[in-house]
Amino acid sequence: MYITKEKWFSLPLQAQMSNIGADVGRSINWKKKAPERSRQFFEQALIQLDLTIEDKKNHTSSLKEICRLKEVLADYFLGSNIYGSTEKNLNNYFYTFSSGTTK
Repeated sequence: MYITKEKWFSLPLQAQMSNIGADVGRSINWKKKAPERSRQFFEQALIQLDLTIEDKKNHTSSLKEICRLKEVLADYFLGSNIYGSTEKNLNNYFYTFSSGTTK
């Protein structure tokens, strides 16, 4: 799914993170069944993360966490997982955004 920068910037941070989490979840679900499909969902999540980082309204205390999240996801999907991330803790992290609560 393609979304314009303007539309993405109009979303509140919680909605942005929920959308990112949906693509991360899809990437996790497809990781073993169809690695290419998993990579596509991960790339979409990265695009959304970059837009979220670029969005000026997120240049608050949240920015550091968002940047670290990008690092953790890249490490999990592309690196050697030095942070020890698991499918469960990644899904749990994003659940808070999709369930209507915030950190």
